[in-house]
Amino acid sequence: MPDLIHSLQSRDLGHLRIVAELWGVELDSTQPDQVLEQLAAALLEPRLVDEIVEALPRTARDALQALLDGQGRLPWSAFARRFGELREIGAARRDRDQVYLNPVSAAEVLFYRALLGRAFFDAPGGAQEFAYIPEDLLPLIPAAETEIQADEETAKPAEPAAAKARLEPLGRPATPLERAEILPTDDRILDDACTLLAALRLGWSGVPRREHLSVPEPVLMDLLRAAGIVAAGPDGGLALQLEPARNFLGVGRGEALALLVKAWLGAEGFNELRQLPTLVCEGEWTNQPLVTREFLLDLLTAIPERQWWSLNAFVRLVKERFADFQRPAGDYDSWFIKRAADGVFLRGFAAWDEVDGALIRYLIAGPLHWLGLVDLAVPDKEKAPSAFRFTAAAPALLEGRAPKTASEELSRLTVGSQGRISVPRLVPRLARYQVARFCEWEDEKRDEYRYRVTPSSLKRAQEQGVKVEQLLALLQKYAAAPVPPAFARSLVRWEKRGTEARLETRLILRLGSPAVLDELRKTSVARFLGEALGPTAVTVTPGAQAKVLAMLAEMGLLAEEIRPEEEK
Repeated sequence: MPDLIHSLQSRDLGHLRIVAELWGVELDSTQPDQVLEQLAAALLEPRLVDEIVEALPRTARDALQALLDGQGRLPWSAFARRFGELREIGAARRDRDQVYLNPVSAAEVLFYRALLGRAFFDAPGGAQEFAYIPEDLLPLIPAAETEIQADEETAKPAEPAAAKARLEPLGRPATPLERAEILPTDDRILDDACTLLAALRLGWSGVPRREHLSVPEPVLMDLLRAAGIVAAGPDGGLALQLEPARNFLGVGRGEALALLVKAWLGAEGFNELRQLPTLVCEGEWTNQPLVTREFLLDLLTAIPERQWWSLNAFVRLVKERFADFQRPAGDYDSWFIKRAADGVFLRGFAAWDEVDGALIRYLIAGPLHWLGLVDLAVPDKEKAPSAFRFTAAAPALLEGRAPKTASEELSRLTVGSQGRISVPRLVPRLARYQVARFCEWEDEKRDEYRYRVTPSSLKRAQEQGVKVEQLLALLQKYAAAPVPPAFARSLVRWEKRGTEARLETRLILRLGSPAVLDELRKTSVARFLGEALGPTAVTVTPGAQAKVLAMLAEMGLLAEEIRPEEEK
């Protein structure tokens, strides 16, 4: 940071005299360069610094302490929101009205005493404007003697630069009401991933029933891509990476969950802000999801282990102390973000709760919960989460280790004689993934996946290079009871002979005599007539009923259409 001389060298002689007056320093020169050197030397006298700081108004001392907590500097936008702006005043008006004697903000108090500078410095997101204490003055300023407060309303502000050095957690423990209804986490994200990977292996673009997933499908796609289990395909969609997928599905649940957590922690492309269902992000602007995620996790991991914590209080304290956590330049206007409900653009700091605050809530109630890191609680089942706590498994998962509390995949599947297969959730995921390739997918229950073997599903599996004998081997290995003999025989027979029976629903036209059918075949509707089922019956192309009935009417025949529900 600049020192005193470099901080003041752009100021006019009148400004330097104001600083000297406020510090009680007598100047014996009228040359700006000499005045600057004389003033800087006087201001670096430790005893005088103590006197000036001690005499500051409370708000100005708080502002100075905030800069000290930030290691001497803070983003200007954050500093100005809390401690006020500097008025843009020309030298003539400044000297005439003596505005420095009636400051309108803590920032002006510090600025006219040379305790505050304003300049652009390099930052991770590029050049950014900062408020700062001159470098040579910084070590002379005594820190305020404060005690750590548990109550978020009285705690002293700190800033992002000092976040990792913090010892106290943000916020407070949750009240009994905030944690009235507990929503424990689980590892269903692993089952959702298995379902999605099986669907991709079948060539589908996603799962057939998204409503059964515990994690939104786009989020799950992003996570699997971060883990290298899926990747961009040649058609613009996502393609399964076979070997990584098999490895992921083949390891224990704890190890698989740790793999996903590790991938999420280091994923630059996993963008929580753009996943928020309440927002629509447009335009070419970019944010830094990895930097944001790491910063918020630093704050969260300061919370006591297994302690229920108020989500609302945590968000409120982040807004108070670290409002710019995902906006390095304090820019609240250049991101094009709309409210999904009504398309209204959310700009300015006034939209913080709907954008930045919503992101914090989503991170905790979304990825951290889905990945088994936090439990949630609500006042009642109709309300949003109001409290959270880290799980017993969280420390191991955050370190990339499988937790000791991980569930084991020891369940067995059930095979019915009619080709229906029920797979409990804790059957080995690799087995379910492989079984799903041979089957039609039926509606599932919360803890059970249901499949049915059909000629079409077997043919599809055959086209992908897997054989019926592999399905039989899978079922024999993982079934709770022997595979029904009749079903096993039907599989072997299908592989040898293909489909030998077919049940179809057809639209049939029955006529009074063969002559009428012959006459009808000579008309323009002949193309809608299919296979003859006898001398007076023929199939009709679905959807062509009206055209056929109209032609019969032209031929002088009144016909009636009997719908299935009318048949006896």
